[in-house]
Amino acid sequence: KELRAMVDAAKQKLGSGVVAFIAVNGGKAALTIGVTDDLTDRVSAVDLVRAGAAAVGGKGGGGRPDMAQAGGPNGNDADTALKAIEIAIEKVAAASD
Repeated sequence: KELRAMVDAAKQKLGSGVVAFIAVNGGKAALTIGVTDDLTDRVSAVDLVRAGAAAVGGKGGGGRPDMAQAGGPNGNDADTALKAIEIAIEKVAAASD
């Protein structure tokens, strides 16, 4: 719940963009992704969170196009998850060019 509130606050402050938070607790990772409303027609938070979840050993993940959550057992791979999310965003950007 705390990550969702953080994502909502960050989205409001950002105005337009994607927000990704990963919390690591007890070696496990919890991911929450937010996409501002103006971008949900091109970028889905669900697709991004699934890319991040795979990097931390998670399966699936879900939510809405504007906010999604997932988790995984490999919290030490949080940096890899952020990179996977970044790559997924770059692919969407390249496809829309």
